[in-house]
Amino acid sequence: MNKVSTALISVTDKSGIVEFARSLAGLGIEILSTGGTARTIREGGIEVLDISEYTGFPEMMDGRVKTLHPKVHGALLGRRHNQQDIQMMGIHGIRDINLVVVNLYQFEQTVAKEGCTLEEAVENIDIGGPSMLRSAAKNFRYVTVIVDPSDYPKVLKEITESGGTTLKTRFALARKVFNLTCQYDKSISDYLKGVKL
Repeated sequence: MNKVSTALISVTDKSGIVEFARSLAGLGIEILSTGGTARTIREGGIEVLDISEYTGFPEMMDGRVKTLHPKVHGALLGRRHNQQDIQMMGIHGIRDINLVVVNLYQFEQTVAKEGCTLEEAVENIDIGGPSMLRSAAKNFRYVTVIVDPSDYPKVLKEITESGGTTLKTRFALARKVFNLTCQYDKSISDYLKGVKL
């Protein structure tokens, strides 16, 4: 059982996120978040640390660069049994982020809209989201990753009962991530096949 102490939340689909974040905060879990998600959580009366405060770098380029930072990916990819990883995390002030809640820009819905331009489509290709998901899912032995709000209750139940999640749950959630990112990339590839410049 891996204890959950810090959660990183960055979602496009905000359904149920305030309630979920409130439950996490009630269990003493620190919440890091980005832009609109941080605002939504904060408006729900929940304390949240902006990712830019944690990394020391502002969100930039109209939100294109928010979470692409070693303090984020080091926290997700660091192997908790590897002394060198632990040492590097300590040296560089990298926290132990062990719960990631991310869902992606709605690319398919964007390109399905009548009159969608290539520029609009490109701006709705999520980069940071899939990167965080893949980092967290790769490190499923230590990190719980959620892409689907329907998984909030199961994860919350496990954390409430034991302080963390089971390896079985983390592995199932990681498989879900790789299935999602595969489909997401395919939808982008399929769309671009039909574009003539």
